[in-house]
Amino acid sequence: MLDSNIKSQLKAYFERIVSPIELIATLDDSTQSKEMLELLNEVAEQSEKVTVSTSGNSKNVPSFTVGRNGEAARISFSGIPMGHEMTSFILAILQVSGYPPKVEQAILESIRGLSKPMRFQTFISLSCHNCPDVVQALNLMAAINPNIEHEMIDGALYQNLVDQYQIMAVPTVIMNGEVFSQGRMTVEEIVAKLDTGSAARDAERFNAKATFDSLIIGGGPAGASAAIYSARKGIRTGIVAQRFGGQVADTVGIENFISVKETEGPKLVTALEQHVKEYEVDIMNLQTATQLEKVGDELRVTLENGAVLKSKTVILSTGARWREMNVPGEQEYRGKGVAYCPHCDGPLYKGKDVAVIGGGNSGVEAAIDLAGIVKHVTLVEFDTKLRADAVLQKKLYSLPNITVITNALSKEVLGANGKVTTLRYEDRASGEMHDIALEGIFVQIGLLPNTDWLKGTIDLSPRGEIVIDAKGETSMPGVFAAGDCTTVPYKQIIIAMGEGAKASLSSFDYLIRT
Repeated sequence: MLDSNIKSQLKAYFERIVSPIELIATLDDSTQSKEMLELLNEVAEQSEKVTVSTSGNSKNVPSFTVGRNGEAARISFSGIPMGHEMTSFILAILQVSGYPPKVEQAILESIRGLSKPMRFQTFISLSCHNCPDVVQALNLMAAINPNIEHEMIDGALYQNLVDQYQIMAVPTVIMNGEVFSQGRMTVEEIVAKLDTGSAARDAERFNAKATFDSLIIGGGPAGASAAIYSARKGIRTGIVAQRFGGQVADTVGIENFISVKETEGPKLVTALEQHVKEYEVDIMNLQTATQLEKVGDELRVTLENGAVLKSKTVILSTGARWREMNVPGEQEYRGKGVAYCPHCDGPLYKGKDVAVIGGGNSGVEAAIDLAGIVKHVTLVEFDTKLRADAVLQKKLYSLPNITVITNALSKEVLGANGKVTTLRYEDRASGEMHDIALEGIFVQIGLLPNTDWLKGTIDLSPRGEIVIDAKGETSMPGVFAAGDCTTVPYKQIIIAMGEGAKASLSSFDYLIRT
């Protein structure tokens, strides 16, 4: 199951194992059980400190637990952790053994301080690139806090549990039998949600910070680039981010990042964060800016937690988010049939009828990918023709289980018993209303800039983008902007990075001149 290269890597990793680990499996005569046992044995062969037992008695078959010898295990895998989840499995072995995780001490202390008994279950698909972040975060918490248990569940393998909890999107986290969260979450985000006093402590800490020379709002490629360029100038630099990495963390394949033949969004985000941390940058993650104002020569940024940060210059790099249909039923059925990531949630719709909204490159690519999983795809486009590249359209029309509807306006999402059942659309030519019976709707209609909080403060374009000049300057002196939130055309990672560097250089020039 594992090639020689992976085995040699595991041998090196497993030299870090502190205490002996036992993998206890619950198996039957199924093919999946045989594959699981083969994987566990091959992993265990790479270290004398890892052993395998088949004495498990879990109600989920096949499954296995990861625990120290002689101790009750708190981490389990209901499914074969291959693909993206292989790393989750290996990290679980190391962390359960006592190997120290690479997490800030304050976060570890918050995890250890959680006293309420919590049993987490994370539903994943092996093709989901966001799922491992959640699995690894909860595994870490279970490894260091005896009050916490965590189980990874492969939704494709355990359809009965998917139906029981009505899982329509991954990752979905269940805590003590109730839905806790959906979507990608870091360990910091999970702890913040559980530790209700963390926001007040953050606000107190942030209010005490000295004035920055350059404060960057947004932690995507533009923000990371701006932070590195600013810090290299030797000035006091801070970065405020809702989620470090931004929408890049949700990107699957990246093949146009010059000098890197191919990579994945989460890998690039990790590299960006590591690069930023090489410099003296004050990173304030999981924070949302709500107000920007100029008081005398000082710029002030108010955060959602009430803290006020002061700076001599500000660089706005807040990026963009998925555009929504904004029709009745969309929010009601979000995560219950309405989805925005075909790579993550597609496997949950195996053998079902779905629709893709949008005829650009993203929509057509989504339809092509889904066609290999689902029963039938209906692509719905507002325009009279598709806007995707010709090569993608050629592939799309070659697939027998795809129907294309153009000149159609999505009007409403309908459902029953908590699940999507129908997409209602209007034929723009005739005005007639039509219903499509389906179980999933994947929205792929572009991006919206994250600038709502800046309305009335700085100049925005009719599309909500921050208006900037050739140097990245905005209408407010000392405030610069970069990336997908601005009027710069072509929203690309490499362009955002360049714009972030330019905005940083412009802000430094502003500092030395004023």
